[in-house]
Amino acid sequence: MSSDDLENYETAAELALYREYRDIVGLFQYVVETERRFYLCNKVDLNVRSAGTDVYFEVNMTDAWVWDVYRSARLVKTVRVVTFKDVNIEELAQDDAMPDIRVIRGR
Repeated sequence: MSSDDLENYETAAELALYREYRDIVGLFQYVVETERRFYLCNKVDLNVRSAGTDVYFEVNMTDAWVWDVYRSARLVKTVRVVTFKDVNIEELAQDDAMPDIRVIRGR
C-alpha cells in the first residue's frame, strides 16, 4: 500500500465519520470533550475527585456517541472517563443549528 493509498483511506474514513456525526448530532443533548476523545451524549455527570494532593475528574455519560475514526461501534450505552486534564461540557441548542466539529476540534 502506497502512502497515497493510506492517505486516501484515512481521508475517506474521516469524511464518513463527519457525515455520521452530522446525521446524528440532533439526537444528543451534550457535547463532552476530553484530552483524548470527543463525545455526544444525552446525560453527563462530572465529579471532581482528589487523591492526596492530586485532583482528577470522573465523567460518566449515558447514551453516548464517540468521535473515533478507528472504532467500529461508536454508539455506547455508558462511558466512564477518568482524567487529570481539562474536561469541556457544552449543552447543545435544541434547534436545527449543528456545531461544526472542525471548529470544536480546532482543525
